[in-house]
Amino acid sequence: MSFLKSVRERRRFQGTPLSNKLKVIQGDVLKCDLPYFDICVANIPYQISSPLTFKLLSHRPAFRCAVIMFQREFAMRLVAQPGDTLYCRLSVNTQLLARVSHLLKVGRNNFRPPPKVDSSVVRIEPRKPLPPVSFKEWDGLVRLCFNRKNKTLGSIFRQKSVISLLEKNYKTLQSLQNGSSGVEDDLGVLGDTTEDISMEVDGGRDDNDEMDVEDGDGNAGDESDFKEKVLGVLRQGDFEEKRSSKLTQVDFLYLLSLFNKAGIHFSSS
Repeated sequence: MSFLKSVRERRRFQGTPLSNKLKVIQGDVLKCDLPYFDICVANIPYQISSPLTFKLLSHRPAFRCAVIMFQREFAMRLVAQPGDTLYCRLSVNTQLLARVSHLLKVGRNNFRPPPKVDSSVVRIEPRKPLPPVSFKEWDGLVRLCFNRKNKTLGSIFRQKSVISLLEKNYKTLQSLQNGSSGVEDDLGVLGDTTEDISMEVDGGRDDNDEMDVEDGDGNAGDESDFKEKVLGVLRQGDFEEKRSSKLTQVDFLYLLSLFNKAGIHFSSS
């Protein structure tokens, strides 16, 4: 099914054998309830790239394929691999849900008048089935790791603020009966990637972990024990000296499973 914005396009089909197969929906795509579709082909306003991508990926039943033109830098983030400069939360979250491939670059001079940016066409194929993971948990871990993607994980997880957050979740979940939400229920959290670009600006600065200042010791008792519990998980999976910028999907899934097995969670609900 094709989604055409223009009434002019609808008129082109009037009186043809295909007219009864065309349905025009006028409205804000981010606010509309999308009907069933199998294929999506779109040239979109670039400012809605992230929310639209994740709205499509959260749509059920899942579509077969989408071919979309994005601003080139956004497209390169979608397809970036571990170790690439543009590898970020957006890359990891999108590739968790879909196979993403770059099809072609579309230079600004192909448009009249030329815009200020280049574009790229990307193919998105949802993974079926989705990985059996809580997306709130996943995003909590990935968001934390990519806050400073070039620090070692050991440096990130030694911070008092991180330890305090995880310990709070740990105690909260211990007091509740353990339950799990449906895989699709919390998928929307992955679409909030507004901070990714700003985090990349100073990405190179984080390579020097000696510049990191660990937060104060605070209460030495339970907090110290819990910190050792967290660091023990990193050591168990040989993650303490690794950096988020080099971790694969499999690495993040394995790390999350290790934390969860230890009773450590990244979402308290």
